[in-house]
Amino acid sequence: MNRASLDKRPDEVATMFDDVAPKYDVVNDVLSMGQTRRWRRVVVDAVGVTTGQRVLDLAAGTGTSSEPYADAGINVIACDFSLGMLKVGKRRRPDIDFIAGDATRLPFADDTFDASTISFGLRNVNEPKKALAEMLRVTKPGGRLVIAEFSQPVVPLWRTMYTEYLMRALPAIAVKVSSNPDAYVYLAESIRAWPDQDHLAAWLQEAGWESVTYRNLSGGIVAVHRAQKPLSGAAADPAAGAHTGPVAKLRRNIARPGR
Repeated sequence: MNRASLDKRPDEVATMFDDVAPKYDVVNDVLSMGQTRRWRRVVVDAVGVTTGQRVLDLAAGTGTSSEPYADAGINVIACDFSLGMLKVGKRRRPDIDFIAGDATRLPFADDTFDASTISFGLRNVNEPKKALAEMLRVTKPGGRLVIAEFSQPVVPLWRTMYTEYLMRALPAIAVKVSSNPDAYVYLAESIRAWPDQDHLAAWLQEAGWESVTYRNLSGGIVAVHRAQKPLSGAAADPAAGAHTGPVAKLRRNIARPGR
């Protein structure tokens, strides 16, 4: 996909998110008709960390995605490139560690986190493949990665209806509920331009992640990808563990003949 057509520099995207930070979570609930909460629950279940483990929540924004971990007593770091988002989040949840950081140059040491996750933010990273490699670097060997991102509906009619909503209804609704409607036009464009489920899964394999699977939510509007960092000295095997253990719950392995 040609992301250059979106014509936004990283600093412009950061400023855009700064502008919408105060109402961002409310607007998201309205535009998704309340589905974001369900999608985030699926992500938390897929991450599957326990007390005593550390989680990197990248593109955490105001920390909505970080809250379930903090509430469960898990050490979570909420990292985002938008200072406006981080400030709103810190005021609301002073108990969570909010850290400013660029997804392509994470300010963390190698092998720091038991799990890394990013929800609805990877497509806004200027170099998403580099971000996948950075998350691999900071995750411990054997650690998990979970990505929730808007994707491609799998039923053609549903895909057409969804595209119409993105490009027509979403900006119109944003005019009424957002302080920066242009930001949501950009977000709609970024969703439409984002690669499909199999392409993102291939990126994960290229970055060095193994046992890559994904699960479609809401008919493919959202896809939750899950992967594992190879153990020390082990080579990444895209087919390893595809249908065994907890990963089998995601059901969909990306390795297909002719793909």
